[in-house]
Parts: sequence; C-alpha cells; structure tokens
Amino acid sequence: MVDIKKLLEYNETIRHRYFETFTKLPWREFTKNREASFHSMKNIFAHTLGAIDYWLDILQNQNQRSKKDYNEYKTLEQVKAYMEHVEKRTHTYLKSLSNEKLQETHPVKDDGRTHKVTAEDILIHVVEEEIHHRGEINALLWQMGIDPPQMGYLGL
Repeated sequence: MVDIKKLLEYNETIRHRYFETFTKLPWREFTKNREASFHSMKNIFAHTLGAIDYWLDILQNQNQRSKKDYNEYKTLEQVKAYMEHVEKRTHTYLKSLSNEKLQETHPVKDDGRTHKVTAEDILIHVVEEEIHHRGEINALLWQMGIDPPQMGYLGL
C-alpha cells in the first residue's frame, strides 16, 4: 500500500532540488514569460505551493484562502519563504494525520457542484498536481539547455 506521507515527503525533497536549480538561474530567466500554464517558472512553482496551501485550508477547515498574486514575489527569498510556510503547514497537518483522518470527507466545489472527497484523495491530488507542473518545468528547463534535477522516487 502506498504511504501518502512518504509521497509528500518525496515531493518536498524534490521540490527543494528544483528550488536549488532555480537559484542558479538569473532572476529574469526564472520570471520570463515562456507561454506555459502560468507563464514563468516562478509562477508555476508558486502555483504549486498555492495549490498545497489551498488544499491544506480545506483539510484543516480553515478559511484562509488569501491567494497571492504571483507578481507579489519579487525575489527568490520571497518564494523560498512561501515554500517554507507551506511546508510548515504541511508538516503540522501530517503530524496530526491518522488512518481515520485520512478517510474523513471534505466538501469540494467543482463546476458549481459540491462533492465529498476524502482527505486521502485530496493529498493524492496534491502530489499529482505538483508532479504535473514539475514535468512542465522540466520542458522549460530543457528548452533552456538545462537538465532538471534528479527526481526518481526510487533514486532519492
């Protein structure tokens, strides 16, 4: 059986490898509009963090949902601070996570309809969302002639 906590830990480890790659890029390259889903690598990376933050709000029955505009991030340090904030929230949530809590349902709106989904399904979606956008970032890095970080689950 797959351990969702281990998958989230894996994603965090790989997220740090990507962040390290970003630190080697000039800011203008990191923020350049590359006509991708959220235009720049900075925005795609911030979007994945925002998605985690959003789902944590739902899982923790909080109504924070203060979505940041990607343009608010003017430095890599600000992006890193947001990453650390999201990771701290994730760690706090995971410490309280039990098998029973994984099966709790949460209302989620989609196309104007409300569905009940389990916490486990939400967490799987969080992992999938980040991996999806990581592939997008890979393509952008390849276009720049840069190899993306090693990210194989078995090769951690």
